[in-house]
Amino acid sequence: MQDEQSQAVSNGTRKPIKVYLAAPRGFCAGVDRAIQIVELALQRYGAPVYVRHEIVHNRFVVDSLKAKGAIFVEELEEIPPGDHPVVFSAHGVPKAVPAEARSRKMFFLDATCPLVSKVHVEAERLHELGHEIILIGHAGHPEVIGTMGQLPEGSVRLVETAQGARDFVPRNAQKLAYVTQTTLSVDDTSEIVGILRSRFPGISGPHKEDICYATTNRQAAVKSIAPRCERMIVVGSPNSSNSMRLVEVAERAGCPKAMLVQSAADIPWEDFVGVRSVGITAGASAPEVLVDAIIAAFKERFATTVESVTTAKENIAFNLPRELRP
Repeated sequence: MQDEQSQAVSNGTRKPIKVYLAAPRGFCAGVDRAIQIVELALQRYGAPVYVRHEIVHNRFVVDSLKAKGAIFVEELEEIPPGDHPVVFSAHGVPKAVPAEARSRKMFFLDATCPLVSKVHVEAERLHELGHEIILIGHAGHPEVIGTMGQLPEGSVRLVETAQGARDFVPRNAQKLAYVTQTTLSVDDTSEIVGILRSRFPGISGPHKEDICYATTNRQAAVKSIAPRCERMIVVGSPNSSNSMRLVEVAERAGCPKAMLVQSAADIPWEDFVGVRSVGITAGASAPEVLVDAIIAAFKERFATTVESVTTAKENIAFNLPRELRP
């Protein structure tokens, strides 16, 4: 039995729908750099190029790199002996990983986002000053594992929620500092930092905000369109922290229902029966081709008008590793 949209299309009476397209959206400079590193390594050194962990959290990107000759592994021990390059993902790795690579005489390229590396440097600086470090972030996320792995075990304590901040018991309240994961909800993190500062007025923090510009900008763009949207589609992968935060931000900002989809094939069209307005955005690791396909899918089913809503301009680019520069 055809759903309402299919009937409308077949009868030539497509129902109108307004698409608000959030900008900025999609690839950030760190993701773009990481993908370039794998592609340039394949061009320069030939296949295979091994990548430890998903280079970025997006199935489409990973599959396209696999098709070009990249092989993804979780641990270095899975890589056979040889002189093929090994790339570390954009999320960063514990210090033990490059140390192991050197001990195995591997040639490796570090695709860690420079803004994640900044957090690593900040954590090390605060640790050297004798501070106990609080990391605000999500347990098990590769970026959190990498940041905690910059310092000796036990030096970094993880706080995930506002309640966690209220319950935190420091070893020495006078020597306390915090850093954050780069892909968190701006509002949630602000609340957690506020609680920590209220409880521990002397707490030290990063010189500059740890949440990256791309996370902040994409959340602000979603907030600007959410009140106008009956539905919000966030293009991204379930293991993408910044994409999941966009779903939460959309609903908090006034959209009745937000959903994460990996591609147009995942859209539950039954949820759009009678809907007149939809917002579309994409997480920082989702390519624009996926957004284009979703807009095309709406145009097949509805009389669609698209309005781009831009809240910030981005012109940031990061240098490639020396080994890959022309």
